Amino acid sequence: MKKIILFSFLGLLFFNVKAQQNDFKPSEHQFMIRGYGNVGFEYHDANGEETSSFTGGNFAPIFLFKASDRLMFESELDFNLAGDELEIELEYADIIYVLNDYMNVRAGKFLLPFGTFMERLHPSWINRMPTKPLGFGHDGIAPISGVGVELRGAFRIGASTLNYSVYGTNGPKLKTPGGEEPLESGMLMFMNLKDNNNSRAYGTRIGLLPFSDSSTELGFSYYTSNKVGTKGSMYENIGADLYAFDFSYVKQISKIGGIVDIKAQYAKSKIDNTTYSVEEEPGEFEDLIFNNESKSYYGQLSYRPTMSETDFIKNLELVGRYSKLETPEGSGFESNQEEFSMGLNYWLNWHSVVKLNYQHITGEGGHDVVGKIDQKGLFLQWALGF
Repeated sequence: MKKIILFSFLGLLFFNVKAQQNDFKPSEHQFMIRGYGNVGFEYHDANGEETSSFTGGNFAPIFLFKASDRLMFESELDFNLAGDELEIELEYADIIYVLNDYMNVRAGKFLLPFGTFMERLHPSWINRMPTKPLGFGHDGIAPISGVGVELRGAFRIGASTLNYSVYGTNGPKLKTPGGEEPLESGMLMFMNLKDNNNSRAYGTRIGLLPFSDSSTELGFSYYTSNKVGTKGSMYENIGADLYAFDFSYVKQISKIGGIVDIKAQYAKSKIDNTTYSVEEEPGEFEDLIFNNESKSYYGQLSYRPTMSETDFIKNLELVGRYSKLETPEGSGFESNQEEFSMGLNYWLNWHSVVKLNYQHITGEGGHDVVGKIDQKGLFLQWALGF
């Protein structure tokens, strides 16, 4: 009798487990870690003063979470060795919801689609150069990221494709004489995580890929804010308008036996004029009055002989870049610089590249620089995307 009861119990347990297995549904949740990093060596000759050092590297993990087919989350952290310190920054963290095949919305901190370099090309394993063009990054005139909400998507128009983005953010903050860097009064600080006034900034980018092979893209960006000054200050009602044009062409051409990659961007910033009373020495003030317009642009050309029969040759890539930055004459941050760079890259695989690059920057002015600039640099960088 005991054996019958035992076998009956085991039988019920087996069928119960089997039923649970048949009802099992895999979770829609998916989690993934991607990112990139780089290490290298740098040599600099700045107006005759030579320095060189190995660079400890940069590590940028990207966290991706998919809650459903429509709901997702993305975030990137940046770990960077700067001097003797480790700097940690939150590059972006936003939630994405897919509304339909042509439109999605995201909110949080995200890279702004002002042009294409910072949103698409800045990661070290994607950027063909170890450095950024003039006008990007620190003291740049182009916004990098913002906190807000964005509507974006793409759709076909015959053989062409149109992509778009419309967004609103807390907006940039105007640097003023009462800040930490009074000589930079009149510059915009884009890393404004908390709004300093009740006025938002709004922007858009329209990109057109006119050909069916998507080899070419033309883009236009606009970014504006009626108020960039701190609420309650004498600069509260200062406004700013920025626009940019970008161009991309990537195609394998059989006549030259490889891939040609062209990138270019032009950006201009216009901030309402005002007078900045700057205390250069204790008790001594100087009124800075200038036409607050800045512009930057760059063009880059690379060629990779992918149709070569030799593996070593097809993995090589030649690249050259020219960039220029002009900031207001008469301002405390006045500069007029241009950069020439050339390099040779070797691709170990599709997501790992070793870059050897020579850079020469000339002109005058710039961050913590007075007078003429003659900066030469040699960079060796190994970048890896994962």
